[in-house]
Amino acid sequence: MGKNYKQLSIEERTMIQTQLEMGIKPAAIALGLHRSASTLSRELHRNGQPRPGARCGPGRPPVAGGYRADAAHRRARICTVTPRVDRRLRPGTALWKPVLRYLKAGYSPEQIAGTLTVVHPETPSLQVSHETIYTAIYAMPRGELRTQVIGWLRFGHAKRRPRARGQDRRGRIPDMVSIHERPPEVEERLVPGHWEGDLIKGAHNRSAVGTLVERTTLFTVLSRMNDASAESALSGFSHVLNRIEAQQRLSLTYDQGREMAAHQRLTEATGVKVYFADPHSPWQRGINENTNGLLRQYLPKGSDLSGFTQKELDAIAWKLNTRPRKSLGFKCPAELFTPDAFDFRQHHAALFALGH
Repeated sequence: MGKNYKQLSIEERTMIQTQLEMGIKPAAIALGLHRSASTLSRELHRNGQPRPGARCGPGRPPVAGGYRADAAHRRARICTVTPRVDRRLRPGTALWKPVLRYLKAGYSPEQIAGTLTVVHPETPSLQVSHETIYTAIYAMPRGELRTQVIGWLRFGHAKRRPRARGQDRRGRIPDMVSIHERPPEVEERLVPGHWEGDLIKGAHNRSAVGTLVERTTLFTVLSRMNDASAESALSGFSHVLNRIEAQQRLSLTYDQGREMAAHQRLTEATGVKVYFADPHSPWQRGINENTNGLLRQYLPKGSDLSGFTQKELDAIAWKLNTRPRKSLGFKCPAELFTPDAFDFRQHHAALFALGH
């Protein structure tokens, strides 16, 4: 039996009744009809007398008087569950094309639902929940279009391999300042300018891209690097941080990776104070960890990241920065980080004008 189940037809039910009257056992009937024995068992239990001594279980009560094909088929048609109303989101409806455009642009169903609420606040018919979007996608018939649409979704993160607990085998970074010494305003996330950082590594750890996420606005910056060395991290992070205004680059929280060994020189070059998280404590930089997961849609694991130019990395970061985020009340990171330079409604209009 495959996953696609086909209901018994009136011809099959007639054959069942005829062979039962001939004294043929249900298992043999099922074999002749190329059906499973359990299908016949359920059919007879629902539409005939139960076996002697069998206890009645949950569900619809069986029909007394023996199995009758016409009555069984009529009852099956009556019991077939049909939706009382048409699906609100399906191909051909007013919502379908906008939803597909947002999906193709990299929005998640939850971001789409929030955006539609912001863009059409007075039109409930043009709003939809993220669960409805998921249901509509997976209700599509199997085929190339369904595969393409599902491919636009962001799937769950891969399971994290547990690291060995015990002594930290990494070399100690000189003059580290612990995360526990950060000023209170960094933890409270009230003032923009405090960042979390990390590296995304490519195949065989031979290439890397630096990631920086601002803790308050979730604004993301990517940095091209030649490799994962301390010199490359110093050069790459200095370049992108110095493109940001001084009052918006105050501190950086990083893990204890050796690529940050030149953190004092980074502070001299950018003015950014560097704090280090505890070993094996990714939750202390949870915003950056979550953003790295989103970035894997564009920088997949096992790929060579050395081929990306800084311009291409800026374009990828901009896609994340112009998406509405639930934790920001469905505002965009760019809308909060650069309020004078970014207008979400203009961006939304341009998105549809380009035909995404």
